[in-house]
Amino acid sequence: MATRWGICSAGKISHDFTVALKTLPAEDHQVVAVAARKLEHAQEFAKKHSISRAYGSYEELARDPDIDVVYVGVIHPYHLSTCLLFTNAKKNVLCEKPLAMNTKEVREILASAKRNDVFLMEAVWTRFFPASVEIRRLLAQGEMGEVKMVRSEFGVPVMHIPRSGQKELGGGAMLDIGIYCLQFICMVYNGEKPECIQATGVCVDTGVDETVVVTLKFSKNRMAVFTCSSGIQLPNDAIIVGTKGTIRIPAHMWCPTSLVVNGKATEYPVPEPCLPLNFLV
Repeated sequence: MATRWGICSAGKISHDFTVALKTLPAEDHQVVAVAARKLEHAQEFAKKHSISRAYGSYEELARDPDIDVVYVGVIHPYHLSTCLLFTNAKKNVLCEKPLAMNTKEVREILASAKRNDVFLMEAVWTRFFPASVEIRRLLAQGEMGEVKMVRSEFGVPVMHIPRSGQKELGGGAMLDIGIYCLQFICMVYNGEKPECIQATGVCVDTGVDETVVVTLKFSKNRMAVFTCSSGIQLPNDAIIVGTKGTIRIPAHMWCPTSLVVNGKATEYPVPEPCLPLNFLV
């Protein structure tokens, strides 16, 4: 029986997720409903993606008994309230990154998921690219030896987009794009917490961070550094350096389709989308 999906929010990222989901077999995954704050937006989304049900509120989606899991694609500040709505309705949840605005909110969402015995996951798509799967395999089998340094960066000039500069809308480089760099480092070091974190950055007049540089020190003198910026274009690559070799992830490191392992390049293509996407793949 197919997993039945509900889509919460009819925005650009929800469009991309729904298109990506259609690359999987229909007997395994089906989108059966979409909800938006305005019914006409949900109806338009449903028509574009051939979804049978459209709701003009998130509460209606939460009450739908035929939904197994909800994809939450609302903007950052609404992740807490929206995730709680669905977890308290006993729905499994896949929430866009960042899971919440701060640690307190994350803990509240986690507690609700545990209390209601439902699945909860942060939708960090990078982890599911074939190239990322290969990186984890190489590291798990010790092909790079002991990893000593990881570097990643993500920088694109997006400050002209109003939300990027507004604190109340979850703007700022770290929450929006820096998370990709940080999750990459966490993946390489297998979820280990760093012993030391040092960060410096530049904030704009609205109080959000435009550019941030972070250095992390892990046990056994292993290091990592990442740079994120919503004000400038960076090379947007990443590198993993071990005692036995190096893995380079060419741009764009958050959606990798190729790897260069000890100088040898290999392509890891992804399925072609059935509709144009809003964000880079």
